[in-house]
Amino acid sequence: MAQYLVAIHHPDDYDPCIAEDEAMSRDIDALNDEMVAVGVRIFVGGLHPASCATSLLALPDGELCISRGPYLETREHMGGFWVLEAADMDEALAWGCKAALACRAPVEVRPFF
Repeated sequence: MAQYLVAIHHPDDYDPCIAEDEAMSRDIDALNDEMVAVGVRIFVGGLHPASCATSLLALPDGELCISRGPYLETREHMGGFWVLEAADMDEALAWGCKAALACRAPVEVRPFF
C-alpha cells in the first residue's frame, strides 16, 4: 500500500471561528472516524494560520535566513492534512473527495515517494 497526503487549503484570511460551524465539525469527525475504522489513516493534523509560520532559507554563502511568516506568498495555504495508506491513487482521491466535502475547502492529494 502506498501513502498519500490529503491536504486542505484555506484562503489567507481563513478564520476557523467564523468558517467552521457544528455541522462542519461533525462531518470532519465522521470522516476521521471512517478513516480509522477502515484503517487508512496514519496521521492527521490541523495547522495554525500561515501567519504563525517561521521560514528558513539556506543562502548560497552558507548563512541561514530566518523570517516570520510563510515561505510562499500566496492567497491560500495548507490548513490541515491527513497522511493515508491507500491501495492506489483512485482510493486516495476518493478520500480526498470526502475531505473536500467535509471541510468545505479545496483539497490536494499527492503520493509520497
